[in-house]
Amino acid sequence: MKITLKDGSVKEYDSPKSVMEIAGDISAGLARNCLAGEVNGERVDFRTVISEDCTLNILTDKDEGGLATIRHTASHVLAQALKRLYPKIQLAIGPSTKDGFYSDVDSEEILTTEDFDKIEAEMKKIIKEDLKLERFELPRDEAIKFFEEKNEPYKVKLIEDLPEDAAISLYKQGEFTDLCAGPHIMSTKGVKAFKIMKLAGAYWRGDSKNKMLTRIYGTAFAKQSDLDAYLFMLEEAKKRDHRKIGKEMKLFMFSEEGPGFPFFLPNGMVLRNELMKYWREVHYRNGYVEIETPVMLNQHLWVTSGHWDHYQNNMYTAQVASGEDDQLFCIKPMNCPGSILVYKNQPRSYKELPLRFAEVGLVHRYEESGALHGLMRVRAFHQDDAHEFLAMDQIEDEVAHIVHVINEVYEKLEFKYHVELSTMPEDHMGSDEDWEKATNGLRQALEKLGLEYEVNEGDGAFYGPKIDFHVEDCLGRTWQCATCQLDFQLPQNFELSYIGADGEEHMPVMIHRVVFGSVERFIGVMIENFAGKFPTWLSPVQARVLPISDKFLDYAKEVEARLKAAGVRAEVDERSEKIGFKIREARLERIPYMLVVGAKEAETGAVSVRSRFEGDEGAKKLDDFIADITKEIADRVRREDKVQDEEKPSGK
Repeated sequence: MKITLKDGSVKEYDSPKSVMEIAGDISAGLARNCLAGEVNGERVDFRTVISEDCTLNILTDKDEGGLATIRHTASHVLAQALKRLYPKIQLAIGPSTKDGFYSDVDSEEILTTEDFDKIEAEMKKIIKEDLKLERFELPRDEAIKFFEEKNEPYKVKLIEDLPEDAAISLYKQGEFTDLCAGPHIMSTKGVKAFKIMKLAGAYWRGDSKNKMLTRIYGTAFAKQSDLDAYLFMLEEAKKRDHRKIGKEMKLFMFSEEGPGFPFFLPNGMVLRNELMKYWREVHYRNGYVEIETPVMLNQHLWVTSGHWDHYQNNMYTAQVASGEDDQLFCIKPMNCPGSILVYKNQPRSYKELPLRFAEVGLVHRYEESGALHGLMRVRAFHQDDAHEFLAMDQIEDEVAHIVHVINEVYEKLEFKYHVELSTMPEDHMGSDEDWEKATNGLRQALEKLGLEYEVNEGDGAFYGPKIDFHVEDCLGRTWQCATCQLDFQLPQNFELSYIGADGEEHMPVMIHRVVFGSVERFIGVMIENFAGKFPTWLSPVQARVLPISDKFLDYAKEVEARLKAAGVRAEVDERSEKIGFKIREARLERIPYMLVVGAKEAETGAVSVRSRFEGDEGAKKLDDFIADITKEIADRVRREDKVQDEEKPSGK
């Protein structure tokens, strides 16, 4: 048999081999680190025996699949510990997840976070016992009887719901046996670093009609240092939570009268307007024209576009009942149909292509209340769309142009990103042939640009494949923001055309493209990435003038007026507080510059500069400071924060 490895090399064997044996044949080190395998793309136990030609990827703790295998085994260690501590507890499911694992249980005893130490201690005992995980299969009726005798009704239900011809596999470790498809590592000893994280409620099978179970979340890593780094990241993420910082900086708010509908406060509007000012400058330079389309349009438009069939459960509607105007309107969840109406407003020529319409449109999408999360998941947001109409032979160049725009913006904001190509979803519109043509167009564009990308099967929009840009923040978390979607379907649905060089009508290709995506969500990402310490050009207040005493208030106001005249967002702290207190308060409010003024500064026309970046920067002539800060703002540079945060003052 021929085994094709990840690097394209081929191993040949004349008898069946396990994944572990093949790993050992490659190198002893790989065999020591092998946790699982991927055979033809499917993750399997490393004891799995291969007997025919296949592709094989050996998974270690450096691979997502290898880490998932450790976490899956950790979930079994957790389940075994729970059964030892609470013999009457009933187990449901216990899978690995992106960040760890969980176990759903039905318990007569109420579990609390105070039980975590006891549970973790029992898990450590099981790990120390070095119990081997052994896989075996049972016929369906025997498996059902086995779990009925153990009073595990949820396991019985899982077996009954499996297809008749499904193999019923179980894993045994010591006295504990669980229904499981695997894969697992060799022994409980391989779970080297873990932690129980939290408790939550979860309905059996995710159905609110079923019983509420207790979900115990945990995480596991190959090394303690990796676990420590993850826990540190979580603590840092709490400090950076955009909801907490947004409240502290008075950027935005929410109200019970509009759940999921954000209110931007004055400081937040400054931030958003500055961000969009930069966005408009970039788009104007790159050949875009800005339009605005109505927030509410007739239902017939959304039927034609396909949104009604594919998206109506997420759409808000409004019925107009007034004589001849009795009709259903939809509050737009996307901007694209409005852009199409603008395109159709007049005859188009090939000389206009590519035609780039940009729109920062307010859209509304219904989200379940449980999914709402600050600015990250809302029901109303501004989408920084562009809808581009172009000829078929312009696709590669236009995708390159879009990537250039995205690069420019993300580099300015110091975001790195990786790229995914998302392909045809199950719920799609249009022929397979059109989808293949569109997908190949995006693939070729990416390859021509030399951009590395991953394929995300089945995650395209319903009308076309897309390139998604996932930005990485300073904590290593990724957020899907920019996207570029190629669409052959809407031009067909709306019968779009342009007159070609041959004088004949042709159908344009349409590209849907965002840079920020949801502007609100992008601001949330920025808040957490910068921890609210925005570059000076984005800061709601760029300089605060701090008079040492009321005697110098007039000079402080003169400084403020000069700064404002130069376009700097400045304010005076007029409170009768000690100067040290004022400085600490300004730092806690993340203000870039604090300008202390007293007798000496008033006499010499200077300011004593303290910054968030360097601390005490010394005295500067006011004219010199204005020249420096206006250049920093105009160039939109970001100075590095080198001064450690101070604790919030407890008194004056």
